[in-house]
Amino acid sequence: MKKFGFDFSHLKGDLFGGITAGIVALPLALAFGLQSGMGAAAGLYGAIFISFFAALFGGTNTQISGPTAPMTAVSMVVIAGIVQANGGDLDKALPSILMVFLLSGLLQIGIGVLGLGKYIRFIPYPVVSGFMSGIGVIILITQILPMVGYYPQEDKAYVKENLAQAEEILLERILREEASEDILVLEDFEETINRAGKITKQEIELEAVTLAKQNSSGVLGSLRQVPRAIKNISWVDMILCLLTIFIIYGFKRITTSVPSTLVALIGVSLGAYFLLESYRTIGDIPSGFPLFRMEVFTGFSLGQVLPYLGAAFSLAALGSIDSLLTSIVADNMTRTKHDSTKELIGQGIGNSVAAMFGGIPGAGATIRTVVNIQSGGKTRISGMVAGLLLLVVLLSLGTLASQIPAAVLAGILITVGIGVMDYKGLKHINVIPRTDAVVMLVVLFLTVFVGLLEAVAIGMILSSILFMKVISDVVDDKTTTAALRDFSREVAWKDEGDIIDRIGDKVYIKHLDGPLFFGFAARFQDMIKALPDLKVLVIRMDKVPYVDQSGLYAMEDAIMDLQDQGIAVVFTGLHGQPEIMFESINLVSGLIPTEYCFEDFSTCTEWLEDYINSNASLDTIRESQKGNQILKNSLREM
Repeated sequence: MKKFGFDFSHLKGDLFGGITAGIVALPLALAFGLQSGMGAAAGLYGAIFISFFAALFGGTNTQISGPTAPMTAVSMVVIAGIVQANGGDLDKALPSILMVFLLSGLLQIGIGVLGLGKYIRFIPYPVVSGFMSGIGVIILITQILPMVGYYPQEDKAYVKENLAQAEEILLERILREEASEDILVLEDFEETINRAGKITKQEIELEAVTLAKQNSSGVLGSLRQVPRAIKNISWVDMILCLLTIFIIYGFKRITTSVPSTLVALIGVSLGAYFLLESYRTIGDIPSGFPLFRMEVFTGFSLGQVLPYLGAAFSLAALGSIDSLLTSIVADNMTRTKHDSTKELIGQGIGNSVAAMFGGIPGAGATIRTVVNIQSGGKTRISGMVAGLLLLVVLLSLGTLASQIPAAVLAGILITVGIGVMDYKGLKHINVIPRTDAVVMLVVLFLTVFVGLLEAVAIGMILSSILFMKVISDVVDDKTTTAALRDFSREVAWKDEGDIIDRIGDKVYIKHLDGPLFFGFAARFQDMIKALPDLKVLVIRMDKVPYVDQSGLYAMEDAIMDLQDQGIAVVFTGLHGQPEIMFESINLVSGLIPTEYCFEDFSTCTEWLEDYINSNASLDTIRESQKGNQILKNSLREM
């Protein structure tokens, strides 16, 4: 039964699947929002709009979308950078942050419209594995301080250490303001002193608090503060966090019909609320429908957004990869076929709308999608129901959600960090090819300590270079040069028979096995130059499926050099793309006439025997192959 483009024949399953998936999404949305730096409410807003609109416009019937660990990790970098550029003021930085998120959604729509989703499958597994494991490590490290209840901006001793640097920053800010007002500092030094004298002690302390928070953010900042955190452990927070982790893992042993994460969230939060006098909460969650953020379009700073265009593209690409991988999982479970173009457009619309309402970006979430399918979800309605359920929670339970302990969300995030790591890849690191292991570890290290975008980019480049090296070595190993007289020492191809006994040492066979591409082109030329004195070179192209531009020109140069030495060159088995490419630059019918391109080796054998037996003149062969200098020059100019 279909109405308005929706299939209502599975409505009961879709409702139950959507509600269950929404329940699972609730604690994760709050946790990811808090981790991002924009607050738990931003995670909830993102989950509401992305889940609803990605399902409405997407191409995977059972997909449940929302904030995910990889997307939050990238978002965290964007948020921290723009907040720092705004002097630690999140409200001031928010329009620029949301504009970056909006751009990432629009870019994702563009990726879908251009049909680029089908190329996602070409990303090497070691890059994905290293990246996901790196995300897991980032989450674990950045949750160390919240787990033990240490917040550097509240540590008076640490804040005091930042007072001197805070004064320097405030003075630099004055100098920049004067420069923008065309005030010459040396001539108007009194003006500088006057403005500096108006800086209050409270302003310096506030700047020091901001510095303390900034210097402790991210992986390196968190690691630097571990010694201080150990000395200032909040046992209440640590017990709440460990209890949350214990329930998440322990409750699964009792039953999986009820999400253990939700049980931990509700159980530990209620216990803290009724049994503890005070504890750190996740902060206020505004009640009511999320407000449309007009300042996304009117209040952003182009100068602050431009440096993060790469991050916007990274979010779009990562969201696309994350979503399509989840779509594949859904296809395997439901025996359906997703539409990658529609899926990316839907995800892009969801992220764009979420940004306009103050939410963090997200993607298709594997665990939530699997829960939806297992609970009966079969159509797009399930994803929309999940989003609507979260909206109901926001409208009716926002005040209660504000009382959730921050340590509980830290515990949830720690289990997410543990779960997102690719243990399959790490477990097999000793048995997989060394090149794959190197790529995986490099990407993991760069993801954790350098940057997510840099990790993926370098991982792709490194994978490509190592792949070309491996393929080049494979082709080189399979490529042989053999005099026919001594061919018994080589591994002969089946159709070459006993021709060694009938033809002398002046004929060589070059076996090519695999693509002739730029990774192998230089080595091919070196092998040709190493050939001893001969009359005829037979190049067997039977097993060459592809020739790129570098391989094409390498072959052309090699043939020209051979003909300059008076050596006749013939091809056998030239077919498909290599034949088309050779003809396109006039290599065949130009340097090598078509009568010297044999369909198979047996035909070539007859020609070889006639040529050797007749003791043909090399000058005649050279002329017949049109190897004159004029033709060579014209070919080189093409």
